[in-house]
Amino acid sequence: MSLISTKGMYGLSAMHQLFLSKTDKPMQIKEIASNANIPQNYLEQLLVLLRQASLVKSVRGAQGGYLLAKDAHDILIKDILIALEGSLSITDAVIENPVLNMFYEENNAKLLEIFNVPLSELDVYEQRINTQLYYSI
Repeated sequence: MSLISTKGMYGLSAMHQLFLSKTDKPMQIKEIASNANIPQNYLEQLLVLLRQASLVKSVRGAQGGYLLAKDAHDILIKDILIALEGSLSITDAVIENPVLNMFYEENNAKLLEIFNVPLSELDVYEQRINTQLYYSI
């Protein structure tokens, strides 16, 4: 069982590609799909959800495509995942055990805290991966 579905993983990957472009030029769906290894038809569905959540904006026309709707510092990973998954929690069920309900509530809050990170902070991971890949003796 995973807490984040392929919808969340692909959507975050698409947002990361838009962040990496670092230009004011819109990225076309086929370019995002290719770079992020996401099926193009599925990506189109995800971009609709992200646009409805005001996380991306679309530009029409021959040079059109998608851009981040705000600065990457202002887009939280939890907001991306919530827009795609509907919610971000360990469980939404309420059971008749108050101890377990309290446990789930507290840990749902911790889960939101884990993903309360700006999209721009993925740069830290980019730098770490580059350090690992280019290590020489």
